[in-house]
Amino acid sequence: MIDNTYSLGIDIGGTNTVFGLVDSRGQIIKKDSILTNSNNPPGLLFENIFNIINNWEIELDNSDIVRDIGVGVPNGNYFTGMVVSPPNMGKDWDELNLCSLIKTFKNVPISITNDANAAALGEKYYGAAKSMTDAVVITLGTGLGSGIIANNRILYGHDGFAGELGHLVIEPEGRKCGCGHRGCLEMYVSAKGIDYTFKEYKQKYPENNFLKIIKAKKVDGKLLDKAFDDGEKIVIDIYKYTGHMLGLGLAQIATILSPEAFVFYGGLSNAKHRLLDFAKDSMNDSLLSFQKNKIKILLSELHDGEAGILGASCLNILKN
Repeated sequence: MIDNTYSLGIDIGGTNTVFGLVDSRGQIIKKDSILTNSNNPPGLLFENIFNIINNWEIELDNSDIVRDIGVGVPNGNYFTGMVVSPPNMGKDWDELNLCSLIKTFKNVPISITNDANAAALGEKYYGAAKSMTDAVVITLGTGLGSGIIANNRILYGHDGFAGELGHLVIEPEGRKCGCGHRGCLEMYVSAKGIDYTFKEYKQKYPENNFLKIIKAKKVDGKLLDKAFDDGEKIVIDIYKYTGHMLGLGLAQIATILSPEAFVFYGGLSNAKHRLLDFAKDSMNDSLLSFQKNKIKILLSELHDGEAGILGASCLNILKN
């Protein structure tokens, strides 16, 4: 049976916003990506999104294809529909009633959540965590986001802000984080964490030939992966250090939550075994004896950019 209406899943990031129409079987039938331009008024983003939706309606010969809307957005609150102090977003996104804003474009049921929670829902219902009741999904982008699945449900906490695992302190006198604290996990394991590590290594090893060709900002992950595969010692050391710090954080999380698996999605996780094997060793070294070697570390099974769309599309169904 072909659907006549679809859930619109939207995944908003600091740089790009991806969105798509999802049918009742979890198939994305239309998908697009546009720049978020978060320093502009948020309404402009949704004006652009719904202009594209209008074009899809013409293509599909259906003037009312959207039955509900789900949104994953940094610091989106599932309970209130508000966005509060989102990282890497413009000032107009702070204290934004996002559900009310979207209603001005499309008056259908609307739900929002944190972008990492949306990715976790995508993995739970369509990806690597499909058969699991307890798992933690970690997104490695500019920072480190996370969504916790406990007893088959996203763990929101009493205020909707549970699961900020990127701000676990793993080095009390460590790197200064944008949140105001020092030594947060995301300052070691994320795009900005890797940039920081390379900056430190360049200062420590100024004569290293490989480090001389690396820019201190926006380090090219594919270049690092190739260097790792070619046996470049300094890159192996950097991945080992980053994996060690990640493992310390995973062990803290596992001690509290005891998940079946950690599922990694996006960005730095594309380093795959080069990073995650070190992380697994570090985690197991720090776990309690009865947990060692029992918690899986997995990569997302979904195409890049789709976990957030699919997870966001589930939000209204799960509310009912």
